[in-house]
Amino acid sequence: MIFTIKLAIIYKKERVFLQVRSLTFNFLKLLIRLQFPNVEEITSKELAQLLLDSAKPRPLVLDARSQTEYAVSHIETAVHINALSSDLTELSTVSKGRSIVVYCAVGYRSAKLAQQLDKAGMKCIYNLRGGIFEWANEGRLIFRDEQPTHLVHPYNAIWGKLLKASYHSQEH
Repeated sequence: MIFTIKLAIIYKKERVFLQVRSLTFNFLKLLIRLQFPNVEEITSKELAQLLLDSAKPRPLVLDARSQTEYAVSHIETAVHINALSSDLTELSTVSKGRSIVVYCAVGYRSAKLAQQLDKAGMKCIYNLRGGIFEWANEGRLIFRDEQPTHLVHPYNAIWGKLLKASYHSQEH
């Protein structure tokens, strides 16, 4: 009986933690939306469908996290870009009309980059709502060296709490 009570307490604490994480993540996404009101968003579900639709041209997917974060895992077709640099010459060959989806851990750095790309004259730019954390938390595929993985760089100990524990890499 004591074991059952302990399990019930652990279960209740876990449920409360999951609800707090969900509320915190939703609040953070709202704050990002308010900070960058002109940046268009795309949900992970919409991006997943877009990447699977062979009838439509694939968007350019840009990972705006650090090289260390990208090396742990990324969305399959993603290309790393240094979001801290204001030099966008590496994108000079990309058609201004091509759809671009940018993401980071939770969406802040990528929203900032999307805003920068818009100011540089690029069109059809979308920020992945909730970033790779939401993508992974929903069980979508992520890759390391072209192989599926279940690990995501948690950015840091605080932001990593928005990522399900089973996806945490030890590299942070």
